[in-house]
Amino acid sequence: MDKLITELAKKAPLTKLCALLGVSRSGLYARRTRQNRANQICADAVRVKATFEASDQTYGSRRISQALQAQGLRIGRHRARTLMQKHSLRARWKRKFVHTTDSHHHLLIAGNVLARQFTPTAPDTAWVCDITYIRTGSGWLYLAAVMDLYARRIVGWAMASSMHAQLVGCALQMAINSRNPKPGLIVHSDRGSQYASAQYSQLLAKHQLIASMSRKGNCWDNAVMERFFLNLKMERTWRKTYANHQEARCDIADYIVNFYNRVRLHSTLGYCSPAMYERKFRQTQQPT
Repeated sequence: MDKLITELAKKAPLTKLCALLGVSRSGLYARRTRQNRANQICADAVRVKATFEASDQTYGSRRISQALQAQGLRIGRHRARTLMQKHSLRARWKRKFVHTTDSHHHLLIAGNVLARQFTPTAPDTAWVCDITYIRTGSGWLYLAAVMDLYARRIVGWAMASSMHAQLVGCALQMAINSRNPKPGLIVHSDRGSQYASAQYSQLLAKHQLIASMSRKGNCWDNAVMERFFLNLKMERTWRKTYANHQEARCDIADYIVNFYNRVRLHSTLGYCSPAMYERKFRQTQQPT
């Protein structure tokens, strides 16, 4: 009907054509509006689905909306949520909490220099470190990671089959090699024996970095790093079954490098990825 009216409208006034065909003008316009709206919703649904899949099915409506707006598309959070509900797009996670800190030792403990100052004004001002572990078919795989608090970027990591002092040293050394920090950088961790070891302390001293440790039994002093591990598990490792350590190593490295650091939007960073947030900082430092 619409095509017929469109063709005929080229030769005669629309009012006469509607009267001839027994169709009201308001009804014709209402139908066209409904069709256009349906086409728009369909296109938005495709974009929402694509963004959801690109996040490995981990984004909720808020992050999907922000990701689409960054592409220049005007899709608000409520519309994203409606389309996600309509198409059964829901991130499903299993929550598990594991205690890994062994503070029952007689090694030297550093003070809480960081004091929960989680928002430094420049990169490589303060780092946080921690250890977690991942289940695999060939036993636990331990992950030590180092995060730069400014952009919440993971700057160093290491994985091994045991929680020895060398594990945290390798993660810190990777961070030092990749970032080349200036003396005075604060490196915060829990009070675990690995972070209080002579090997780790010597590495800090060699590069003139300042040790900081959480207070006893206070996980909130290292809350940002705890949150990263929770994101890693909810968004990746709890949703997979690893046959062995090598398979887990590759997948975790992929999550850190290709998703978390480069793509994942952080509400704390104004819905930027760590890489994007650092890039904005560098642009502000360029001479005009």
